[in-house]
Amino acid sequence: MSDVARRKRMLSTLGARRRRVPRVRPGTLPGTLVASDAPTPSRVSVLTWTRTTASYDEVPSVEAALAKIAPGSITWINIDGLGDVGALAKLGEHFGLHPLALEDVLNVPQRPKVERYDKHMFVVMRTMRLADGAMLEEQVSLFFGPDWLITVQERPDGDCFGAVRDAIRAGRGRARESAADYAAYLMLDGVVDAYFPVIEHFGERMQTLETAALEDPGEEVLVHMQRLRHELLALRRAVWPMREEIGILLRDESPLVGADTRIFLRDVYDHAVQALEIVESLRETAVSVMEVYLSVQNQHLNETMKVLTIIATLFIPLTFIASIYGMNFRHMPELEWRYGYAWALGLMGVTAVGLIAYFRRKGWW
Repeated sequence: MSDVARRKRMLSTLGARRRRVPRVRPGTLPGTLVASDAPTPSRVSVLTWTRTTASYDEVPSVEAALAKIAPGSITWINIDGLGDVGALAKLGEHFGLHPLALEDVLNVPQRPKVERYDKHMFVVMRTMRLADGAMLEEQVSLFFGPDWLITVQERPDGDCFGAVRDAIRAGRGRARESAADYAAYLMLDGVVDAYFPVIEHFGERMQTLETAALEDPGEEVLVHMQRLRHELLALRRAVWPMREEIGILLRDESPLVGADTRIFLRDVYDHAVQALEIVESLRETAVSVMEVYLSVQNQHLNETMKVLTIIATLFIPLTFIASIYGMNFRHMPELEWRYGYAWALGLMGVTAVGLIAYFRRKGWW
């Protein structure tokens, strides 16, 4: 496949992104839990572990997940999907979750943030992943206390914490040796690390569009460039507050976040800063590519205008000569001359050739 064909194929796969807006209903009381407009069945899983053992189960209900809680162990309850309001209400009642935080879980999308309560922390994250060349955005809500964690993922399809779950089940590293705050750190680290494949994908698309802007600047390049700029803005809206919320966890003197975990959070903060810097660089590159596209378009327009101007300049003296000999005066010497017609055509030809030679010597043609 040629480079042009490959570039056009990639351009054709750049899908449009649907803008999500919060579902805030006027007059709704604060803390009211309302299901999504198109509720889907929620899936519930529970993972409990100690230093030596780990147990993972997919359970039919929240009641079954709560029954898995054992003294001396850490429990992680995960819900995929926002269709079961009753499940969230039961979790809120059992763990003392604030109603406003539960409302933020259902009313997506929320700005990534960290809120501290008396007995637990509430973290809103925004994950990005690729599916068939398109970017999918998802809100993930995290509650954690001294020995428990609750995650609520917006989409029932896919799981962004599979690597964290596998690390805990296999007992790799410090996954089982720390409290729930370390597992929360692993989740934050997984969300930030997931940004980099998306950023790399955007970088490849940017290179494709830059090449297309130089070699084949059609209208589709402008459309895809504008779409890419909007997607980069959405990625920035996810990465920028993510850096801020990790900074809050670092600075907040909460007993729910241990000193050892703060050391690891500093590493996640560095990764978030790095991701943000790359996103900002891509946004600046997008502006530059847009300027290149407009410059190429202007150059093509100038070339066209240059050719038309040269043609018009050639015909100006020819039109002048033809207009002189087209005047209807009685006494014109050339009208009765035998070679008058040839003389007029020859004069026009010599004038045209002279102008062309002059243009070429000046480098105008």
